[in-house]
Amino acid sequence: MGAAMTDASAPAPLRLFNSLTRSLEDFRPVHPGEARVYSCGPTVYNYPHIGNMRAYVFADTLGRTLSFKGYKLTHVINITDVGHLTDDADAGEDKLEKAAAEKAQKGEKTSIWDIARHYTEAYWADVKALNIRQPAHWSIATDYVPAMIDFAKAIADKHCYELDGGLYFDTTTVADYGRLARHGSDEGESRIDPVDGKRHPADFAIWRKTPTGEKRQMEWDSPWGRGAPGWHLECSVMSEALLGFPFDIHTGGIDHREIHHPNEIAQNQAHGCSADSGARLWMHNNFLVDRSGKMSKSSGEFLRVQLLIDKGYHPLAYRLMCLQAHYRSELEFSWEGLGAALTRLKRLVMAAAPAREAEAAPVTDNRLADLLARFDAAISDDLNTPVALTLIEDVAAMKKVDAGQKRAALETMDRVLGLEILTLSRADLRIRPKAATITEAEIETALARRKEARAAKDFAASDALRDELNAAGVEVMDGDPLGWDWRLEA
Repeated sequence: MGAAMTDASAPAPLRLFNSLTRSLEDFRPVHPGEARVYSCGPTVYNYPHIGNMRAYVFADTLGRTLSFKGYKLTHVINITDVGHLTDDADAGEDKLEKAAAEKAQKGEKTSIWDIARHYTEAYWADVKALNIRQPAHWSIATDYVPAMIDFAKAIADKHCYELDGGLYFDTTTVADYGRLARHGSDEGESRIDPVDGKRHPADFAIWRKTPTGEKRQMEWDSPWGRGAPGWHLECSVMSEALLGFPFDIHTGGIDHREIHHPNEIAQNQAHGCSADSGARLWMHNNFLVDRSGKMSKSSGEFLRVQLLIDKGYHPLAYRLMCLQAHYRSELEFSWEGLGAALTRLKRLVMAAAPAREAEAAPVTDNRLADLLARFDAAISDDLNTPVALTLIEDVAAMKKVDAGQKRAALETMDRVLGLEILTLSRADLRIRPKAATITEAEIETALARRKEARAAKDFAASDALRDELNAAGVEVMDGDPLGWDWRLEA
């Protein structure tokens, strides 16, 4: 629980939505006082788009909430640098191998290892920009290939069979396969392509042999031939190695709920986790919806965090945009919506500014204590961040309250929301678009002259200066309730 809560405030029980049961459940850790969480990380064959990053804002909010509730958190995020195919089932090429081949066709001498490293570092830059906390472990798939082979060997006799293409898992050998995705009901969906020789349509590759006459940049020897592990295998192996079976929570995007996570569960069951499916709770964030179609990586200039920055939006405006919607709801992206989120963040930062220089003090003010209790109740109710945001705004807006107590309350809330409202200034949130040519000094000089003109009631000069700024791509926000502001249009 946050230090700013008063002793009289009884913490709310943490309830989370379990995709496996489709119901809210009280969080009861496997190990008392600890919370062990595994999040499916990126496949580092290209830059992550902002829809991908919503999953990590969600997972970070979950981790921050668990820390806020007093649990010792161990969070693992994997880096998929091998095994993920161009189709989530068993068709297509390995995404990293395909990326390397495309670069080779263009004459670029870049190894698959270099590609993985480049895009991993790009992903980590986005993690930092969005103020996502570092996990306890970044688990790199290729570091665990020997362990993956051992895992596969342990389950092969009872649960797998060989085809020309590799080792396949027989999904009929485990109970209730696909219950996470609701296979066999109207609620589930199927995206599984056929593979010649498979016993059942849902069976999936544990190990994929390198085709005769081909050579991959990433391949290893195994009992089933030289090749590479299947995508699903790596998460089972790394979560067990770093968290142990069973662990508390497995997170991912809702698309993982249909194939990837059911296959993980099947592997975990085969490995002796029939009661807990590896994780006690499976949690999934919903999609970010982009009506413009630019979020797709196949469209060329897709939406990524750096593009938001290049257009003059602070990345924490996108974090706030994500928090405005419940993680299980679809979130529609638009530039107008992102602009509104940036304005909301500016107002919150400005409202919190008077408490910034104060020293945090124990909260004894009943009004603050009540808002903190309501914040705890909201965030404990399956991470209800839309309500939590309104409550931190209520605290920031409070007048005639001790600045030290106000700072403590804001610190407590922002440790969960991660918006850095006591660190950022309004000027920090004004980012220069990459395409801008006018300098900030020139803007400030023109605005100062415009204010002088307005004060002298020389409205013709004021309008002329505004027109000049508009022509340079500067939007002057005269109606801004917090005082004049401006932003550069990209």
